[in-house]
Amino acid sequence: MTDFRTLDAADPLASFRQEFHIPPGPDGRPCAYFCGNSLGLQPKAARAAVEQEFDAWERLGVEGHFHGVSPWMHYHETLTEASARLVGARPIEVVVMNNLTVNLHLLLVSFYRPTATRYKILMEGGAFPSDQYAIESQARLHGLEPDDAIVELVPRPGEHTLRTEDIEATIAELGDSLATVLIGGVNYYTGQAFDMAAIARAGHAVGAYVGFDLAHAAGNLDLRLHDWDVDFACWCTYKYLNSGPGGTSGVFVHERFAQRPDLVRLAGWWGHDPSDRFQMKKGFRPMAGAAGWQLSNAQIFPMAIHRASLALVDRAGGMPALRAKSEQLTARLEALIRGLNLPASALEIITPADPAQRGCQLSVLVHQRGRELFDYLANQGIIADWREPNVIRLAPVPLYNSFEDVDRVGEALTRFFSE
Repeated sequence: MTDFRTLDAADPLASFRQEFHIPPGPDGRPCAYFCGNSLGLQPKAARAAVEQEFDAWERLGVEGHFHGVSPWMHYHETLTEASARLVGARPIEVVVMNNLTVNLHLLLVSFYRPTATRYKILMEGGAFPSDQYAIESQARLHGLEPDDAIVELVPRPGEHTLRTEDIEATIAELGDSLATVLIGGVNYYTGQAFDMAAIARAGHAVGAYVGFDLAHAAGNLDLRLHDWDVDFACWCTYKYLNSGPGGTSGVFVHERFAQRPDLVRLAGWWGHDPSDRFQMKKGFRPMAGAAGWQLSNAQIFPMAIHRASLALVDRAGGMPALRAKSEQLTARLEALIRGLNLPASALEIITPADPAQRGCQLSVLVHQRGRELFDYLANQGIIADWREPNVIRLAPVPLYNSFEDVDRVGEALTRFFSE
């Protein structure tokens, strides 16, 4: 196996590691941080970005909405082009606003419109709890019983992940009873990335809306939402997009809905047509595109961090460049884990081996001494993520993880299982 020093020296993205604050490990040296699928690290540019807006507030007060370096009235628009590039969309199809689950609910109000016969909503079993709770409550909002309205996809016996053909078959079987498909672009637990284009085709073939929660996909996969013909999607920005705890969220609504003021939605002042927004009149007229789902003023401070982070993604060459390094890092981590030659009864990677079916996360099912292993890694300065009952998630993020980081995991695992 090629030495990590050679790989790090040849890495065109290696310098971006210096753009982040990397927490120290127990021995004082920078930790090997593999938890970007939960909370990304702080970009060094974030503090200055927020300070700029604090300065504007201090000097200008309310006039900061109209004056200063980045007037707040149009601040969210400064994120549009970069967000569109990030998810493979057209600018009219994206907007940054609110937080993830709020946006999920707002989109479901429009894209889950059950009738007496078409009321089923399809999701993956074991989805992140926010998705489960949101869908349950949406079903009840329409007077439906969740156990009847929600259909969950589960792997075949003895398997950990879903097969695309099984998802397509379930959609076809539900047929004209299916109102909406809502699946995570990447499953948070297994790390499986779904074939979103195939799922969108299958859902549309039976007349259903198709959407995705991209919390674990945005900033991780090279997305093509417009070309894949996805109806709607939303994502958080604090994982792979490094935009701070509780950071703002992105929304995608396909261009075909851009001029659809008739779509049922929850309305707010900020989503109203800006040409007469300040006339304060009755009668909501939504802005064209995804911006028409906005409710309230832009969250300036979280958006300032997000803008700084999006700038890093663009400087690095966008998602194609990040994805290329991601595949290298993840493949090396997988090879090191498999190279331990441990029986599956001790340790098992449950994330698909096919790079097309995963992002940078590997989920390792530890059948014996799982929590002990997790704590051991932490004591070695390796920050991973523990998920009950016995999964350790490791996510080598291309913007700040190095090949040396990956090898530190391999060395630590070797020591642990040799003791």
